[in-house]
Amino acid sequence: MARRPLIGRVRDGRRKAPPDSRKALLMTRYLVERNFPEGLSIPIDDRGAKACLNVVDGNAQHDVTWVHSYVSPDHGTTYCVYDGPSPEAIRAAAETNGLPVTKITEVRVLDPYFYH
Repeated sequence: MARRPLIGRVRDGRRKAPPDSRKALLMTRYLVERNFPEGLSIPIDDRGAKACLNVVDGNAQHDVTWVHSYVSPDHGTTYCVYDGPSPEAIRAAAETNGLPVTKITEVRVLDPYFYH
């Protein structure tokens, strides 16, 4: 599997487009809360990997990047970190991927070690 190029980060949580990109846009970071009443289940095998990559591909159609997610112990809620141009783009990507959106919050990085 080919690796995607690493993207530079700036202190406020925004990311810069890759240097070779014609879009030198700053992307905003969002925390997306999703509720799964029946629970979220992603197999830990090739099917799960394919499902996740399908989400990545669907996001790309909207210039949205899935950074990572946290899952509640009961698998009923996820908290997903995304970079994207707007909340509308995040919502459109979720719709493309058939994923629910409960809440979208713009966030910034708070690094506790920055002050030392």
